[in-house]
Amino acid sequence: MKILVTGAAGFIGGNYVHYIVEKYPEDEVVALDKLTYAGNLETLEPVMDKIKFVKEDICNREAIFKLFEEEKFDVVVNFAAESHVDRSIEDPEVFLMTNIIGTQVLMDASRKYGVKRFHQVSTDEVYGDLPLDRPDLLFTEDMPLITSSPYSASKASADLLVEAYNRTFKLPVTISRCSNNYGPYQFPEKLIPLMISRALDDEKLPVYGKGENVRDWLHVKDHCSAIDLIVRNGKDGEVYNIGGNNERTNLEVVKTILKELGKSEDLINYVTDRPGHDLRYAIDPTKIETELGWVPEYDFDTGIKQTIQWYLDNKSWWEKIISGEYQEYYEKMYIEKGR
Repeated sequence: MKILVTGAAGFIGGNYVHYIVEKYPEDEVVALDKLTYAGNLETLEPVMDKIKFVKEDICNREAIFKLFEEEKFDVVVNFAAESHVDRSIEDPEVFLMTNIIGTQVLMDASRKYGVKRFHQVSTDEVYGDLPLDRPDLLFTEDMPLITSSPYSASKASADLLVEAYNRTFKLPVTISRCSNNYGPYQFPEKLIPLMISRALDDEKLPVYGKGENVRDWLHVKDHCSAIDLIVRNGKDGEVYNIGGNNERTNLEVVKTILKELGKSEDLINYVTDRPGHDLRYAIDPTKIETELGWVPEYDFDTGIKQTIQWYLDNKSWWEKIISGEYQEYYEKMYIEKGR
């Protein structure tokens, strides 16, 4: 099987490439990424000799169609997205372009060149949020989409477009909506790696509001295994929620990191809450568990310890990002060497 993985140098896309290369060495993987600020080619370096890498923007219709014509993909898994809520509040337009128009371009190419499955990687943020005092409420696949930020609105729009292409053009599609991911290779602006890197330098840890916002944490490797099952065995046109059943407040997550690193809670610095900050996300993964037999491997206590250890063992990876050196990697490795 030949698979196009977009957003492949990002956090989840990069982990998915690693997962597929290891589990299905017979598959051909083309990894595509625009290499914006959050795309780091060093994430793919351990598997670079087993894949084909393409630097491109999914909004570039001419280039994308040419790639599809040349490669004749069986499957497209679309991770490519602008995904940071704070950045979407500052600059919504780029989110609309990449997350909606980019998805359309990929689907148009998939239609023309006979892709057998287009999988859209979405987010639980399209459901809005849940009240803190109703732990019995969980996101299910049939809930309405109620968005809170330009980011979640752009992802919800893309989901609706994917469903429309399935119904109107009979493009074979699936959609997955996941809870908050954590694990290796996550860009340091996200909560867990940000807190780890700052705590190691004894810098203040910014926590929105009182830190009461609740997230359901999903290890990225569990996310990858779920997507793999959906792509290969999921039903055409269906949406599948992927959750870790690991709800924690942001403050609990930060305190766990500090305890694991032997750092004082005095480093916590409460800051003004972000506009429209969702209170609680919590996913009901019953559908994927019962229909596809997916079972997560990681509980949060085990996963967070392994994740913290990964960041301790791979300081050079994230220190280059913080310093900006990682942005020079593509130029050095691919332009100068003519790869």
